[in-house]
Amino acid sequence: MANKNVELMRGEPEIAVRKLAIPIMISMLLTASYNIVDGIWVAGLGQAAIAGIGFVTPIFMILNGVSVGLGNGATSSISRAVGAKNHDGASKSAAHSLFIFLIASIILTLFLITIQEPLLRAYGASGQALVEGLKYGTPLFAGLFAFMFGNGGSGILRGEGDMKRAMYAMIVSVVLNFILDPVFIYVLGLGSAGASLATIVSSLGSAMVIMYWILIKKDTYVDVNLKEFKFDSKIAKDILKVGIPSSLDMLMMSIAMSFYLMFISAIGGEYGIAAFTSGQRLYLFGIMPLTAVGSAVATVSGSSFGAKNWEFLKRTHTYGTKFAMMMSLAITVLLVIFAPQLALIFAYTPDTAPLIPEITNFLRIASFGLLLVGIGMPSNFFYQGIGRGTTSLAWTIIRELILTVSFTYLFGMVFNWGLTGIWIGLATGRIIASIFNYIYARYTIAKLKPVMTQGSA
Repeated sequence: MANKNVELMRGEPEIAVRKLAIPIMISMLLTASYNIVDGIWVAGLGQAAIAGIGFVTPIFMILNGVSVGLGNGATSSISRAVGAKNHDGASKSAAHSLFIFLIASIILTLFLITIQEPLLRAYGASGQALVEGLKYGTPLFAGLFAFMFGNGGSGILRGEGDMKRAMYAMIVSVVLNFILDPVFIYVLGLGSAGASLATIVSSLGSAMVIMYWILIKKDTYVDVNLKEFKFDSKIAKDILKVGIPSSLDMLMMSIAMSFYLMFISAIGGEYGIAAFTSGQRLYLFGIMPLTAVGSAVATVSGSSFGAKNWEFLKRTHTYGTKFAMMMSLAITVLLVIFAPQLALIFAYTPDTAPLIPEITNFLRIASFGLLLVGIGMPSNFFYQGIGRGTTSLAWTIIRELILTVSFTYLFGMVFNWGLTGIWIGLATGRIIASIFNYIYARYTIAKLKPVMTQGSA
């Protein structure tokens, strides 16, 4: 059994990476707009509500990372089965992925509902901010299954190369969130709770659409029959060997971010934090197209690896790297040239106008890290595609927690170069890590040649 998405994955890798990356880019841009819309409506709730939601946000980011990470595990397992022309294996991987999403949702929901108050207090939440944080967090954690199945279900679709429908599901979520945010927050007067309820209902809409395609309409490549489901620990381990390390990526990034914030606060206080936070939003926006290319590389690499087609595996990584490099060059040029204009997005009032020079400085220095992140990002996703999630996680740790944290501390604190030193450290750590990551990926591909060619002989 095959469809046009599966045939695309099995075809010329350059065409597959290019065609699969575009819908993912659109999905990520929609995700960015999702966050912007949330921010606009939440801003009207007052300082205590904003602070309360802010205390919950790091937890939500990690939870979202878990759902995306488990989805990546599904993508890797299914795409490798697709490449091996193992339809039954792909279908079983999809069924086991749904089972894993369910179990993870139950465990995390019970755990977070139980510890949310002491956790928020540990973060420093108190008074009305604590009350607002609990109002926001309780519905969010209770409805965790919605974005677990939404993000995880998208991973199943990506595994069979169906990026377009994953994008359509995201459109459903964004449109619902745009409509429901003001209704729940202000019309129904639910405030902070309304903000999280809008997020849950929007994610639920996306999840229901995906589950309809997979379980009811059954027009996907994978054929999931829950009545015939039999748990197989080997299949579950195959999904989790990528899913768990991928889920931990966001945790590693959060830990690294805490170090950056400590250094920046010590040097530049609130001014430095505000400049970094604003510039980082633009930087992360710039990374989205590179992440989209990486996601396409993961899917096509998995298919090539499953098919034991070493030549296609090598070409997938080579083209993905070139594609990402071209995009990173264009993005870097835009961020550097238009840095003052872009800074105005987050500093358009008299109170925030003094931030413009430092946001501009951040963009014109830190953005150079994107130039070579273009070769590191596809390599990270390549490891996930071939089922080596721990290798991908290791490179995230090397890039952010070891090299970038070290260089920001060295240039900013030891050399006393101030905020400029921090920005240089961000670029330097990521550039060096990306170079070594690329070299290791090429080494990995070379080592796979005898194994894959013998297996296909």
